[in-house]
Amino acid sequence: MSAVEATPSRARKPVEYEVTVARVRMDTHDTATLFLDFGGPPPEYKAGQFLNIDPHQFPVLGRLAAYLQEQKGRKESPRSYSLASAPHEPLVAITVKDEEFIPGLTRYPPLLSPHLVHGRLTGARLKVTGFMGPYVLPDDVEERTGHIVHLVAGTGAVPNFALLKDALHRGLKLRHTFLFSSKTWGDILYGEELTALERAHPDRVRVVHTLTRETDESRFAASVRKGRVSQALLEELIPDRDTCLVYACGPAITPWDRRKALETRTPATPRFMETVLGHLHALGIPDKRIKRETYG
Repeated sequence: MSAVEATPSRARKPVEYEVTVARVRMDTHDTATLFLDFGGPPPEYKAGQFLNIDPHQFPVLGRLAAYLQEQKGRKESPRSYSLASAPHEPLVAITVKDEEFIPGLTRYPPLLSPHLVHGRLTGARLKVTGFMGPYVLPDDVEERTGHIVHLVAGTGAVPNFALLKDALHRGLKLRHTFLFSSKTWGDILYGEELTALERAHPDRVRVVHTLTRETDESRFAASVRKGRVSQALLEELIPDRDTCLVYACGPAITPWDRRKALETRTPATPRFMETVLGHLHALGIPDKRIKRETYG
């Protein structure tokens, strides 16, 4: 996944581990899942958390890191990647998207993500620091709600995929609505796995996709909608707005977007997170029932 807000977990201090990349699975043309072997059972972590990877450990990135540090006037920081795996799975997995550099829209080229996605790292040893983040199910989740709404876009699906697998594995008495926004059918992550989970748990899991740039009309059906996530769609899928818990993850306005907006004296364009939060609030869902994680 692209770098996420790095909020350390209060439960335990992050630890550095040396791991082996057991295999790399290309999920789309620009996104890959890396399966990490810790040399035994994985350390304890919670579904929805993330780990950090320091780019300075890769000599091949040295020149680019030095250039970016000179341009930014500061040391390049570790990147944070949400876990695609659940604690019961034998390998820890992260899903990484090769971030784009678009002149005029993005300020700097990506440093680490292209190497993780395209670097042919199967068998490589690398250091990671984990595990962190409060984007997890509360211990008393079954007392708080019977319905988890997963509201995600792009690689924002990564931690929610882990949350879904973990809840089902533990047999938690929860219904899950997984609303997933992607550009096209080919950009959908975990498509077959989500379908399999829905078929295996038809009374617990409902998956709905929205496609914002799909041109093949045959792709659209009851479970695949055209366009962006709308307030009307959320109203349709969330009848229990007073009791549900929403886990929203996706791109948000970046600090670079905000600086550029100040310089040009124009408002920053809302992205997925700002848009869907507006819809949720318009439907009367209070902030205390919304858990969010952003990246960009």
